[in-house]
Amino acid sequence: MSANELLSPIRELGYYPFSAYLRARYGCKVHKVSIHAGFTCPNRDGRVGVGGCTYCINESFSPQAGKPPRSVREQMADGIDYMRRRYHARKFFAYFQAFSNTYADVKTLRALYDEALEFPDVVGISIGTRPDCVPDEVLDLVQEYTARAEVWLEYGIQSAHDKTLRLINRGHDFATFKDAVARTLPRGIRVCAHVILGLPGESHADIMATAEAIQPLGIHGIKLHHLYIARNTAMEKDYLAGQIKLFTAEEYVPVACDFLERIPADVAVQRLVGDTTSAGVLLAPSWPQTKTEVFRMISEEFRRRGASQGSRVGAQVRQQGQ
Repeated sequence: MSANELLSPIRELGYYPFSAYLRARYGCKVHKVSIHAGFTCPNRDGRVGVGGCTYCINESFSPQAGKPPRSVREQMADGIDYMRRRYHARKFFAYFQAFSNTYADVKTLRALYDEALEFPDVVGISIGTRPDCVPDEVLDLVQEYTARAEVWLEYGIQSAHDKTLRLINRGHDFATFKDAVARTLPRGIRVCAHVILGLPGESHADIMATAEAIQPLGIHGIKLHHLYIARNTAMEKDYLAGQIKLFTAEEYVPVACDFLERIPADVAVQRLVGDTTSAGVLLAPSWPQTKTEVFRMISEEFRRRGASQGSRVGAQVRQQGQ
């Protein structure tokens, strides 16, 4: 990407949205098609833990996760048709979203990924997973797809603080994330990190320390989530007992801006707020603002400050192939 392609959306919005990255790269609307391929998680099946992360009910953020999985081919065909009609999208990413989508043997993974990439207008594949689920043989497989498509691995990190990761029952530490990133990037695979702002026990300084720990690692994308409480999670009990304070939208916006100021300007922002897609799952917070209104508030806050994503680190524009 050129400096102008990077700086134009930042001047307008204060941050670098993934949609701008995709349009600059492909020259058209590109949308992700979410796939539930029937995976589980080592933090649920007993390999590293049981019960999952304390905040997690996958149905709260993955529209397919609560349904019996259909074939990847069927999900892709239906998703592409919907995105064409609803958003006039012309190109697509296969997005393996629900649970840990590298948590299987290489033969199984190859068959599922191949099925997703059969469609002619699919230009990329994005695979959501955990940093403790990418042994070298899996990374070798994922690397093979870089010859035919744009490839992303999305790693849930949530926090750079091991104390927090233990508290939310993540089942891995921050060093595991750094190791996964260091083994992923040299293979030509792009990395997106998922972070939750407002986790229990974390101060503003702790949240900013997470941004500063991620900053030098060379990632290409970031997803920010505000902490929300889903029903039927372990965290629900703590919230109902008054042990967890949640952000209002007005409180969240300056924290998100503070965080993004510490993230390099060429890191594409794939998400700015948490998202719940299943009716009846969300317990709190219930913000009166829509997502679009929160996006506008973030842009307004950046304009008020005279700041933007990367303000505290400077913009270093990588070439598209890096």
